[in-house]
Amino acid sequence: MKNYENGELPPKTCSIERLVTNPDDVRKVIDRTKTATRRNGRYADPGEVMVLDGSRFEVTSVYSQTLGEMTEEDAKSEGYPSLKTYQEAILSFHPGMRWASKMKVWVHEFRPVAE
Repeated sequence: MKNYENGELPPKTCSIERLVTNPDDVRKVIDRTKTATRRNGRYADPGEVMVLDGSRFEVTSVYSQTLGEMTEEDAKSEGYPSLKTYQEAILSFHPGMRWASKMKVWVHEFRPVAE
């Protein structure tokens, strides 16, 4: 895992509005059971705020990780009870995809913004 919190991030590949779009994931974020999301590109910078159903969430950390580096705790931060259930869900969202341990993803961690 390489942490990029010191301003060394490469350019974003998408916008923060596309970071969490799946309705089940939106619900998990609002319910505070999902505090991170992994994408194959970088969608946000630390400090950016996303708005989901009127609730605001600040991106606190952005870093790269391989799928093989994921832990049970990482899966729980994604809103899943285990790494196995996270893997099954991801593969069901992307038919034909294999779980490739060396595949690099971008981790975006976030927290609710105090109103």
